[in-house]
Amino acid sequence: MQTTTETPFYLKLSLILISLFLIILGFIYGKDIILPILFSILLANILLPITNFLSRKKLYKPITIFIPVLLSIVACAGIVYFLSAQIVNFMDDVPALRERINEVSHSLQVWFRKTTNITIGKQNQYIAETVKDFKENASGLMGSTVVSLTGILAYAVLIPIYTFLILYYRSNIKSFLIGVFNRGSEQDVREVLTESTTVAQQYLTGLFIETTLVFLLNMTGFLILGIKYAVFLALFAALMNLIPYVGILVANVLCMLVTLVSSTEISTVVWVGVILAVVQFLDNNFGMPLIVGNKVRINALVTIIGVLVGGALCGIPGMFLAIPGLAVLKVIFDKVPDLQPWGALLGDETEKTIK
Repeated sequence: MQTTTETPFYLKLSLILISLFLIILGFIYGKDIILPILFSILLANILLPITNFLSRKKLYKPITIFIPVLLSIVACAGIVYFLSAQIVNFMDDVPALRERINEVSHSLQVWFRKTTNITIGKQNQYIAETVKDFKENASGLMGSTVVSLTGILAYAVLIPIYTFLILYYRSNIKSFLIGVFNRGSEQDVREVLTESTTVAQQYLTGLFIETTLVFLLNMTGFLILGIKYAVFLALFAALMNLIPYVGILVANVLCMLVTLVSSTEISTVVWVGVILAVVQFLDNNFGMPLIVGNKVRINALVTIIGVLVGGALCGIPGMFLAIPGLAVLKVIFDKVPDLQPWGALLGDETEKTIK
């Protein structure tokens, strides 16, 4: 009589923790290779419906892939061109803004002197020392900037290529995954792949719709106020909103600072903060739950931790990839009996029945 012995709990937990450690180690040392591939997988998921539609039209397979990839490149180039044009307009006003900055900084220095009894001379001395330290570190900052620009160029070249190849060899990749992870139930593996693709598509589509609505609401409010760079600041805040929890805080501070140095009315600065706060409130309570939240059932605690961990490991790209990555992991965890407790931990249900 054959008896089956269940794997001890401590051994399962050890294997899970070792796997998690190896994954983190891989992201730390291989993020320059891994991140473009992950972004390409996301882009391929977005373009897959268009590719399938063109395939049904009996077009040549490379053409069915090349057209969607080309459209995505054109769309991204259009966004970059628009942002560049807005930045150029902003830079044209730098001389006037510099005078306004001097006025605002002098007013702040006077207020600070009255509040702390630190003379303006001492404040200027401290500022001069800070500027000196900045100049001494300028070479390092310049080097980091060059590395960042190099990384952006690498992304711009690699992601379209990877996306094209992932879509072209998608059948091979699917067969490979089914063969590797098939443990007696090919149907379960196929369901995991299908649900993961669907979740990624729905999340990114919902995110695009939500970002567009946030941009339109921000722009409407800024145009009503009549502030300078209304369209640019509205788009900047909408794009920063893509970084959960952290991005909107940065957007609020920068938008209010730009308004402070480009407007003579302090009340306008306050209203900019109010508009961004109201839009964020509407987005968090209505836009995100209705448009995006019903696609990705991840609880807020895990989302915040995931975003912070993604940022610590891979910077801003890691923060952006955290939520879709967690959503795909939840699909996998829910399908694997031994990992269902982890799926329950990620989910936003207050009560979860584990089979």
